[in-house]
Amino acid sequence: MKKMTVKEVEALLNEGKQLNIIDVREVEEVAAGKIPGALNIPLGLVEFRMHELDKSKEYIMVCRSGGRSGRATQFLESYGFNVINMSGGMLAWEGKIE
Repeated sequence: MKKMTVKEVEALLNEGKQLNIIDVREVEEVAAGKIPGALNIPLGLVEFRMHELDKSKEYIMVCRSGGRSGRATQFLESYGFNVINMSGGMLAWEGKIE
């Protein structure tokens, strides 16, 4: 499973890179703040909404601490998606939130 640190993700965003970030936390968790531009697909809905994703794109998976996003990463990888788990999750995130 591919991983990226919160600092690596933040650096890419600060460079103006267009990242496809998927936040797999629950709606009420995301309401407290998410990475700008992140798409919220709660972990329990990933298998039902994966048709919304494009296999030609790379996705960075995010959750609170890295556990749920790790499960989502493994699940989507098994279906041929190009996914990276952001280790540390939002607990370690020090960048901008919306």
